[in-house]
Amino acid sequence: MSDKPILDNGGPIEAVDLKQALEERYLAYALSTIMHRALPDVRDGLKPVHRRILFAMRELKLNPESGFKKCAKIVGEVMGNYHPHGDQAIYDALVRLAQSFAVRYPMVDGQGNFGNVDGDNAAAMRYTESRLTAVAEALLDGIDEDTVEFRPTYDGTNSEPSVLPAAVPNLLANGATGIAVGMATSIPPHNLEEIANALLHLIKHPNATIAKLVEFIPGPDFPTGGLIVEPRDSILEAYRTGRGGFRMRARWHKEDTGRGTYRVIVTEIPYQVQKAKLIEKSAELLQDKKLALLGDVRDESAEEVRIVFEPKSRSIDPVVLMESLFKLTDLETRFSLNMNVLSAGQVPNVLSLRDVLKQWLEHRIDVLVRRSNYRLGRIERRLEVLDGYLIAYLNIDEVLRIVRFEDEPKVKLMASFKLTEVQADAILNLRLKALSRLEEIEIRAEHEKLTKERRDLKRLIKSDDLQWAHVAGEVKALKDTYAKSTSLGRRRSEIAEAPEIEVDLDQVLVEREPITIILSEKGWIRALRGHQGNLDKLDFKRGDTLKRAVQAKTTDKLIVFATNGRFYTLECSQLPGGRGHGEPLKLMIDVEQNHDIVDVFVHQPERRLLVASTSGYGFVVQETEVIAATRKGKQVLNVSEPDEAKICVPVDGDHVAVVGENRKLLVFELSELYEMTRGKGNILQRYKDGGISDALVFAKADGLSWVDSAGRTFTLQYSELRDWLGRRAQAGRMVPKGFPRSNRFGQPFA
Repeated sequence: MSDKPILDNGGPIEAVDLKQALEERYLAYALSTIMHRALPDVRDGLKPVHRRILFAMRELKLNPESGFKKCAKIVGEVMGNYHPHGDQAIYDALVRLAQSFAVRYPMVDGQGNFGNVDGDNAAAMRYTESRLTAVAEALLDGIDEDTVEFRPTYDGTNSEPSVLPAAVPNLLANGATGIAVGMATSIPPHNLEEIANALLHLIKHPNATIAKLVEFIPGPDFPTGGLIVEPRDSILEAYRTGRGGFRMRARWHKEDTGRGTYRVIVTEIPYQVQKAKLIEKSAELLQDKKLALLGDVRDESAEEVRIVFEPKSRSIDPVVLMESLFKLTDLETRFSLNMNVLSAGQVPNVLSLRDVLKQWLEHRIDVLVRRSNYRLGRIERRLEVLDGYLIAYLNIDEVLRIVRFEDEPKVKLMASFKLTEVQADAILNLRLKALSRLEEIEIRAEHEKLTKERRDLKRLIKSDDLQWAHVAGEVKALKDTYAKSTSLGRRRSEIAEAPEIEVDLDQVLVEREPITIILSEKGWIRALRGHQGNLDKLDFKRGDTLKRAVQAKTTDKLIVFATNGRFYTLECSQLPGGRGHGEPLKLMIDVEQNHDIVDVFVHQPERRLLVASTSGYGFVVQETEVIAATRKGKQVLNVSEPDEAKICVPVDGDHVAVVGENRKLLVFELSELYEMTRGKGNILQRYKDGGISDALVFAKADGLSWVDSAGRTFTLQYSELRDWLGRRAQAGRMVPKGFPRSNRFGQPFA
């Protein structure tokens, strides 16, 4: 007798290795999750539950032109026949296919409450009704014509498609998300016209680069719209590798409310962001004083999204306000790209954009060939019958005699006219009415038409070129149907660039007011309120006078250029007020005692500057490169004693005029001067004695102008400057008559 314990059914208990058993079962579970639940098929872009829902709805004849049926009936049909899982899970999947804010091209036409962008759930399935949309109909088109493989359902009583024919590239059009065991997928929706353009290009150029395909598909197209602010290089890399992400932002505009006040209106929010939670989170941050620039937030949405953000102060720039909101709220989110899909319904892998498009095209070729073979078989069977009919018409009297008098007419017909069994049955089933002359003419016409179609189909099946031409024709028709000119096909998400703004709360909360900055010869600085016109009555310390007056705003940055070649940056809002004589500038910045201030001016980020030293060396620098982060400033122009920095003028033109202390003037093209970020530069003008006195950048079309001591402006046209035109580093010639004795062109930043 066996020592092994016996089960109730009489079988022995077999010992198995626990580690091996767990590995096998976990692997089986993982494969089941990957293939039958979480990952979509690259060919139709669907997971099994969605495929079964659409197929079941087709079986229920819920076509776009038919009436609606209760979702409870559809869910029951799906659960009972195809998908042995919970009814709520099936209904949730059905609801999502109907939500225009969740699916770019909805596949279910819902009637009733199917949820909203606030995150509210759909009504119970017993209340809602649905039917298929035209997009779903295109996915199912030809499924009865042996275009795809069918497999047994879970209980073996029926069959279901393993993939849909998919006349629409649904994977990219509607995207997909899912989490499997050890892997996940995340594919955003795209615009169908753009996909069609890329497909047509790929058909013509099978080796097309990702860069070229991205010209047709610049990025996702989310159903909720918004802005995509991901850099193009990052988008290219994501589509090339199949992994990456896209930054999404809400769409907004400024709405004036009178007397200089405004509010920001958000009309589109990022994809998959629930509006109610977004507003709730913003209100919490506002209450916690983490949104220092925001005064109030409220939801005024009806059918369209309308979220109102009011600034704390009218002086706050709306762009800066929104940048602070983008940083802290879901008004900006990131949608990850992970094109992990099932190839051929079996192999999970991460594909590039080109591979996804190519595999869909290959699927459409396979569908076309299978459909053509199916149609060819139908034509062959029909032609066989028609051939029998024609034989019968040619021998009508004999056929009638056999039918009337022979005991076994079928056998006799087959023997007499060499008919097949199918042809004999067809003749015997003919109605008397079909024996008319008119019917014979129609049969011959049908025979001729089918013969031509059979010839065309055989040619199509044998020719790769004809197959690709046919698929291209289908893609063109798809492009026309879902063109951007249609309401469903219009692009909703805009590809844009995010402004490069660093939100400095101390700065943006400053009231934007006009000021006049006064710098004295002895280096005392102050800021007077308003833009002062008459400066004659300004009061200075004894022996001190006005050196520079600059009109600015309290929100501006003031750039200070010193003789040591360093640039310093000050906030205009932090300058001492106009009462008294101000404060010494050298207390605000670290300038050596043996150096002085050359000039001060308001920062303009888009501008370029020409800087030069007393020895005549200089270069062009972007003004953004001279911003200093500390009191020590930023070294830009390198100088060695006794040489000092002397010139800083804006670059506004195409020619440079340089005058030396020897009163010699030289004019040369700006292109001869290098643009640098730091250095000594190149020689502008050569001197035997002395150094540079002044420089100016001017436009050839405007001519060279200067201001004399009386404030009068003189201009020499370019044609009058030929005596002073030369190359950089030449000595130049004596200044023209009337040039100021100060050897200065005038204040360039005035």
